[in-house]
Amino acid sequence: MRIFDPHIHMSSRTTDDYEAMYAAGVRAVTEPAFWGGQPRTSAASFYDYFDSLVGWERFRAAQFGIRHHCTIALNPKEANDPRCREVLNALSRYLAKDGVVAVGEVGFDSMTSDEEKVFARQLDMAAEHELPVLVHTPHRDKAEGTRRSLDLVAASDIPPERVLIDHLNEVTVDLVAETGCWMGFSIYPDTKMDEHRMVRIFAEHGLDRMIINSAADWGRSDPLKTAKTGRAMLDAGFSEGDVDRVLWRNPVEFYGQSGRLLLDSVEADQTATFEGNSVLRGQRPQ
Repeated sequence: MRIFDPHIHMSSRTTDDYEAMYAAGVRAVTEPAFWGGQPRTSAASFYDYFDSLVGWERFRAAQFGIRHHCTIALNPKEANDPRCREVLNALSRYLAKDGVVAVGEVGFDSMTSDEEKVFARQLDMAAEHELPVLVHTPHRDKAEGTRRSLDLVAASDIPPERVLIDHLNEVTVDLVAETGCWMGFSIYPDTKMDEHRMVRIFAEHGLDRMIINSAADWGRSDPLKTAKTGRAMLDAGFSEGDVDRVLWRNPVEFYGQSGRLLLDSVEADQTATFEGNSVLRGQRPQ
């Protein structure tokens, strides 16, 4: 089982997690920029954090045989703080860096007007840099937040196939399914989705444009939930090819639109068999 975890906050995890993830089959991750567990007090703290995502964390993951990518943005939770919004003026220099495969997380937290303005501006940045977008749907009033997110995406210059609407569930998946956007699901021990509910969604909706992640962050979470979902799929009668599609080929296809995936540590005989292998055009040689 090979796994690309497309949304996991490794800055909040230990080296033990990297070892366990590798043993479970994880060979690549994407780490979205998010909040630091407490409010940042200036834009400068973002710059140090972004530097760690494109530098230190990428190096740390490589020590354990895992290719690390990231997404860069002002996250929705901090979009309401005027001390943080200055960071928008510096995003372009980070969005041009190797290993940055999308703009994100963007979206809504409390669904304020400031969040909407920041969301729309970052959609414009994604269009300018020709990058995919990772959209965070809010924890509260998720259905309305998903609708508003889709409205902003539709009003932007971003084609839907370059948008991943994340943290979906049984209530919101239908809102996204017909839009052409990708559908993301976070698999958690207690909240969001679990692997068995996820398998039922696969059975009902199919695997097209479906992406799962562990999102593992500061709270109670499990960086092995992707592997556990793969095993639950097999137990439910899905094929090994189906599991490979969800855990590897789908995230590769989505983030491959950036042209910046760094998958040189994956055996050549595996990557050569991907459907749509041209998404690896940004692969760097060893």
